[in-house]
Amino acid sequence: MSPNFDVTAFIREHLPVVPVPGVPELRLHKAGPASGVGRLGEAAPYWAYWWGGGLALARYVLDHPAQVAGRRVLDLGAGSGLVGIAAARAGAAEVTTSEIDSHARAAIALNAALNQVTLAESIGDITGGPAPDADLLLVGDVFYAPEVARRVTAFLDRCVAAGTTVLVGDPWRSPLPVERLRLLARYDVAETRVTKPAGVFAYRAG
Repeated sequence: MSPNFDVTAFIREHLPVVPVPGVPELRLHKAGPASGVGRLGEAAPYWAYWWGGGLALARYVLDHPAQVAGRRVLDLGAGSGLVGIAAARAGAAEVTTSEIDSHARAAIALNAALNQVTLAESIGDITGGPAPDADLLLVGDVFYAPEVARRVTAFLDRCVAAGTTVLVGDPWRSPLPVERLRLLARYDVAETRVTKPAGVFAYRAG
């Protein structure tokens, strides 16, 4: 990719704006068949598609605004920014996104502006460090591989020990640490053309 390649302009031009399935209050840039996202050097950039846990968590936050209203929120592994945007729309005092992919961070900025919310500047991977300065951690779709799940679980344990509330959204992937979770809500989400269940969980340290 050319160093002069404008990722923001590419997303704006090639990823159409569409309503989020099950969360029609919000709209995001989403990859379609003709988007040509391969030009970004990623075979299937995760931030350009729907994911079940994020869909469920965004729906839950909008349905239960008291969970986030007036609180400092951090969206971990933010991807497109959907969950953080939902928290901002629901009245969070401040929303920070944690995202390692620079292309995703460009998409987050575009999607936040599209939905007329303000997010704090996105930060990188924080899972190796201490608990962040936040009241609430929103964690969607991060338990997708065993090694990642182990690292995130240790980080979330530190967050809970520091007094941070943690909510997790996930479609029951196999690495999910179910022994640490209490189901709060279940949604049928359209992650692809197939509708499947996803849960929103309260996290407790082991």
